[in-house]
Amino acid sequence: MTAPDAVPLSGPRFQTEPARLYREMRRDHGAVAPVLLDGDIPAWLVLGYRELHQVTGDPVLFSRDSDLWNQWENIPADWPLLPMIGRRQPSILYTVGERHRRRASMVSGALEAVDPFELRRHAERFADELIDALCAAGEADLVAQYAMLLPVRVLARLYGFPDEDGPGLVTALNDMIDGRERALAGQAHLAASMGGLLADRKKEPADDVVSRMLADDGGFSDEEIAQDLMVMMAAGHQPTADWIGNSLRLMLTDGRFAASLFGGRHSVAEAMNEVLWEDTPTQNVAGRWAARDTHLAGRRIRSGDLLLLGLQGANSDPQVRTDATALTGGNNAHFSFGHGEHRCPFPAQEIAEVIARTGIEVVLDRLPDLDLAVPAESLGRRPSPWLRGLFELPVRFTPVPAL
Repeated sequence: MTAPDAVPLSGPRFQTEPARLYREMRRDHGAVAPVLLDGDIPAWLVLGYRELHQVTGDPVLFSRDSDLWNQWENIPADWPLLPMIGRRQPSILYTVGERHRRRASMVSGALEAVDPFELRRHAERFADELIDALCAAGEADLVAQYAMLLPVRVLARLYGFPDEDGPGLVTALNDMIDGRERALAGQAHLAASMGGLLADRKKEPADDVVSRMLADDGGFSDEEIAQDLMVMMAAGHQPTADWIGNSLRLMLTDGRFAASLFGGRHSVAEAMNEVLWEDTPTQNVAGRWAARDTHLAGRRIRSGDLLLLGLQGANSDPQVRTDATALTGGNNAHFSFGHGEHRCPFPAQEIAEVIARTGIEVVLDRLPDLDLAVPAESLGRRPSPWLRGLFELPVRFTPVPAL
């Protein structure tokens, strides 16, 4: 299956110029491009909007069951992408059919019961605490000191974690998601933390997400629930942190959004939606596996082939975005939350939106005359083909007292 011109799914261009890279891949390979994962493991990257809709909308032909993968014999035990592409992981990600639907219902129900006013209150309180720690200095890194710390603190509170567990969870999640040498250690820390919280809540239930999942009558094991909590934490923290960082970057560097920095909020939602189209935090997702030989966009896909979901590639498909310079307005037909029965559950999407929007609004409310402290072109991105986020976002502002 490996094509001689397959594109390595790594390297600096995924950080520096992904939009151009996806354009070149679409020009050279079409809507479905051959790629290589770490260790020269072959896969397909689905870049076409219509093709991605087809793959995510047909869970029988393009299954979420990773046991189907025809490359397992070539995967070493210490492969750094195992946390992203697991085998026999008893999580909702790799469950299919009726069992998946029942499980998705449990997760959605536990998240849907979160009080939106309480959620906003938590988000505002943690955001204010983080701003209090930096507002007197007149300068800050809004990624490391703010965006990277906020979502996990809110999610940990909703789950039932004590607040002091937040920093360790942040480090573990980032190690796991970046897919480098600390990925497996990060996954182990997260698993141990979830297991401990689960044991506590079995003894002493509370009004939190974990207790509601344990109370579900679907007959799910502790391991299944712990795995789902890990998935929800990973999917809820890092992309939301990157959504905050990428939106603030856009508002600080794009004149179309400058007005919202000086007293207005009308552009915050617009900027957030623009990021989901143009600079989405979740760029590529692994994945789907072909249940039998098939064809897609003229490519011969063999049974067991891995198809990676190119969310950003599909969002920028010229057949959909005929004028990429125009603002998207309220159009939310992007793929940033996925599609089909394995898309991000709606309650989870709403929680992420509340955390991200609250985080951005607190920054704009608390830090006057906010300005970028470095040239916009010098802002670097983390080395991940999966998630697109900033290393740092250095800003200057007039010092103000803590609340």
